[in-house]
Amino acid sequence: MVNGIILYKSKYGATKQYAQWLAEETGFSCEKTDDVDINEVSKYDIIILGGGIYASGIAGLSFLKKNIEKLKDKKVIVFCCGASPFEQNAFNEIIKHNMKGKIENIPCFYCRGKFDMSTMTLKDKTLCKILRKALSRKNPNEYAVWESALMSVKENEKGNWTDKSYLKPILKELNINMP
Repeated sequence: MVNGIILYKSKYGATKQYAQWLAEETGFSCEKTDDVDINEVSKYDIIILGGGIYASGIAGLSFLKKNIEKLKDKKVIVFCCGASPFEQNAFNEIIKHNMKGKIENIPCFYCRGKFDMSTMTLKDKTLCKILRKALSRKNPNEYAVWESALMSVKENEKGNWTDKSYLKPILKELNINMP
């Protein structure tokens, strides 16, 4: 029997939600990246790492980069969560920016997350407000996908786009069918 573990780094809960859904679908263990020891992780056949996208970086990916030599004989999959709708060119840029060197051939998938300024850290909230103010001067027809997503949710509103269907490509990579 194949055993696996799902590791995640979640700041606002979307990545954690996807990790838990994946654990339900696969029967794999599910742990926060910050709480695991590489010697325990290396005992698994399959390692799935999920993290939110912040400033074009995938949270938790540093764990994988640091330990990739210990996992070189394992099946490794990465998924990332962002508030923007999926857009292939933007996702390609995320992959190009993050999946370099020894991890460049690891499959990476996108899951749409959520947006709630009321739960954000002061730093993230301030950054969003600055970005929103700058974007308000721009023609909405010229927005990039992430810019449209940022501007689509009003300051006091919440947007939650988490959906189990985003797991289908990950499960397909694992040869598991989702109902």
